[in-house]
Amino acid sequence: MGIQNLIWQVTKKAFTGGIIGITISDRFCGVVPVRGDSMSPTFNPQRDSYLDDYVLVDKFCLKDYKFARGDVVVFSSPTHYRERYIKRIVGMPGEWISSSEDVIRVPEGHCWVEGDNRAFSLDSRTFGPIPLGLIRGRVTRVVWPPQRLSKIGG
Repeated sequence: MGIQNLIWQVTKKAFTGGIIGITISDRFCGVVPVRGDSMSPTFNPQRDSYLDDYVLVDKFCLKDYKFARGDVVVFSSPTHYRERYIKRIVGMPGEWISSSEDVIRVPEGHCWVEGDNRAFSLDSRTFGPIPLGLIRGRVTRVVWPPQRLSKIGG
């Protein structure tokens, strides 16, 4: 009976911890990896490194869509919902953006995002302005690797 009770107690605590962890990562903040070179040198500055940067994503900004030009955000791809991208906001609703082909006005409820390393970035220059509703959070800090621990933005 003692072992069954121990297993039950451990299972309850693990389940409770999992529910709390999911709630925190879904509602408040989360840690996500940065893959690729599109945001270099802000993230993953060393191309030959096998360590990707991991960043802290604040989700409190989603309540009122409080974003500003220069914010680095995580958003769902407009074409493949399960894919996530990390890019910098360079245009807000109503602003005019000069793209490689034309001058575009960012529609209301949308923003224009671009990677810091434009040569390797799939961003608004490819799929146009993104709806603010696709944004999943704002990047606030690099949390891994330890030597790159730093604050992002203002």
